[in-house]
Amino acid sequence: MARKRTLAKVTAKTEAAAAETAKAAAEKTEAVKEAAVEKTEAVKEAVAEKTEEVKAAVKEAAEKTVKTAKKTAAKKTAKKEIKVRTFVQYFGKEVEEKDMIAAVKKDWTKANGKKVGDIKDITLYVKPEEAAVYYVVNGTDSGKVAY
Repeated sequence: MARKRTLAKVTAKTEAAAAETAKAAAEKTEAVKEAAVEKTEAVKEAVAEKTEEVKAAVKEAAEKTVKTAKKTAAKKTAKKEIKVRTFVQYFGKEVEEKDMIAAVKKDWTKANGKKVGDIKDITLYVKPEEAAVYYVVNGTDSGKVAY
């Protein structure tokens, strides 16, 4: 009978210890949960703060871009090019500059096997007495076109 009492005491102590351990574990779990919630809230606040900073920086950059675009547009409209048409008249003949340029482009592409897009600059020398236009394309290729 003494053994049953001792066994009952040991069982009671074990159950009490298990209950205390479970209670302590529950308290620690709750403390960990609370700490996690606090950290999560702190991270959320930090992210929200950084998000606002980024939004402000993006807005500022966009405003600067718009201002720059407006200034550029204003400069472009302020500096409108004047349209000029040039004609060469000699002994009853008349040739417009654009026609001379078109003839030079055509002659140069045939003579050199290149494309019009390869042309960077054209220099024209008009000789009305010869009814011809001498040209230099890109500073290297030259030729003559009759008109």
